[in-house]
Amino acid sequence: MKLSHFQFNLPKELLAEFPAENRDESRLMVIDRKKQTIEHKMFKDVIDYFDDGDVMILNNTKVFPARLYGNKEKTGARIEVFLLRELNAEQRLWDVLVDPARKIRIGNKLYFGDDDSLVAEVIDNTTSRGRTLRFLYDGSYEEFRNKLTELGETPIPKYISRDVTPEDAERYQTIYAKEEGSVAAPTAGLHFSKHLLKKLEIKGVNFAEVTLHVGLGTFNPVEVEDLSKHKMDSEELKITQEACDVVNNAKLNKKRVCAVGTTSMRAIESAVSSQRTLNPFDGWTNKFIFPPHDFSIADCMITNFHTPKSTLLMMISAFCGHDLMKRAYEEAVKEGYRFYSYGDAMLIL
Repeated sequence: MKLSHFQFNLPKELLAEFPAENRDESRLMVIDRKKQTIEHKMFKDVIDYFDDGDVMILNNTKVFPARLYGNKEKTGARIEVFLLRELNAEQRLWDVLVDPARKIRIGNKLYFGDDDSLVAEVIDNTTSRGRTLRFLYDGSYEEFRNKLTELGETPIPKYISRDVTPEDAERYQTIYAKEEGSVAAPTAGLHFSKHLLKKLEIKGVNFAEVTLHVGLGTFNPVEVEDLSKHKMDSEELKITQEACDVVNNAKLNKKRVCAVGTTSMRAIESAVSSQRTLNPFDGWTNKFIFPPHDFSIADCMITNFHTPKSTLLMMISAFCGHDLMKRAYEEAVKEGYRFYSYGDAMLIL
């Protein structure tokens, strides 16, 4: 498979700028791989496809307010700083992206907040837009983190052309988010409401939580025609023994195992034993899933509609089958489904 196989025409108006009014009332396209059929439903209808003993795997990562705006010393130029990951808590070192990058060199200082209460010094260049910053702040580590939260804003994706609203802080977060560390939401999970989760629970569906902190690896563009040459950025992953037991027990009993989102799927495919069961994991993964790929754990998945040439679309192609995926996407465009982070959902059986 080549990069060009994942190009398709996506009208700009199908990129969702706002979430659906109610989480579980976005649209749901249901794809049956065995029957090769496509159905159109509402997300809350997802409950009709699951029974007692089935398992949904949820990524419980929590998005933090990763986008900051500062001013460069002397010139006062406004600089966007996108926090990627903390490198050293004691020294307050962070891996970040800066924009515009050409103005930011080693030794430069950036000032944040109306009172300049937070300062950062550039100590390294990592990539064309990447920098390592050392934050200078008079206060404890906890106070420093609170300051970042206070000054940062919800990192909604760049394609959304509007300003961030207070509503985004709630809606660009799953209702089961617990472990802070993501710079982007695991968006398939955004469709679950408290009410829907409760109904699934009453029906006997079990949940296994994994933690994959979504970083840039998920969104970095693929720039090579030969997919085997694309390198994913590593992202932090934790899978507990408890989650493994829930999943492996369901597999043993021939129950349905559903990965909620591409991040959950990448998490479990990074921790497969030689017996094709799920293993505990605590570390980093740079797993890149593209066709052909033999999936070991989940037999169905929930996902959003992804943009052309994205690594997410490549995983969907590997899971769904390329021709069926292409047919589904053509139908989605024709039917006006909403794409990307705040868009509609797809259930692949």
